[in-house]
Amino acid sequence: MKHAIPAAFGLVLLALPVQAQPADPSGTYLSESGDTRVRIAKCGAAYCGTIISVQGEAKDVNNPDPKLKGRNLVGVQMISNIQPSGDGFTGQLYNYKDGKTYTGKMSFAGGKAMQLSGCVLGGLICRSQTWAKVN
Repeated sequence: MKHAIPAAFGLVLLALPVQAQPADPSGTYLSESGDTRVRIAKCGAAYCGTIISVQGEAKDVNNPDPKLKGRNLVGVQMISNIQPSGDGFTGQLYNYKDGKTYTGKMSFAGGKAMQLSGCVLGGLICRSQTWAKVN
């Protein structure tokens, strides 16, 4: 009977839900407005999203750092430190249209879209967008 307890414990562990790993976020995504393309790829231990094309103003004119206002947006890391969190990802989202960086959450819908939510004030105010995967 001394083997019954470990066997029962093993069965209990098998019955517990397994947290699914989020899908690999790598790919190229088109912003909801259609004016920005971002390529998400592995950056060290995390993922990052780099701007590969922009329609309209191509300079980082809203950046709070005066030294960066003249830089080209293409090549700027817009999403950084993307790490698995629950059934999605978390990271930092830079919005070049207002020059601010937000705490962000990302989830992926069937490998065809990325749902982005950027938040301020500890998650009190959030805005969401859906970006289409284009490759």
